[in-house]
Amino acid sequence: MFTVSKNKQRGQGMTEYIIIVALIAIAAIGAFTMFGDVVRNQTASMAAELGGDSSAAKTANAKATKQGKKATTIAAKDGGLAEYNETAGGSTK
Repeated sequence: MFTVSKNKQRGQGMTEYIIIVALIAIAAIGAFTMFGDVVRNQTASMAAELGGDSSAAKTANAKATKQGKKATTIAAKDGGLAEYNETAGGSTK
């Protein structure tokens, strides 16, 4: 009888961990959606700089700065799921 109760507790603990991991994954997807272009351009800038091409690095840095400002502006807006398509680049129609 004691082992059945212990198995239920283990199952409950595992379920809680799965929920926490799912919430972290959702938050990570949201952050990457908002700042993905910034990270991509910063990575391109670093790769160009390591390759010795400073002009490409400056261009990638400028793009990263522009995308960072855009992401900050979008993040400052109040909104719900109705505005998701607008911020994600899709259309509402």
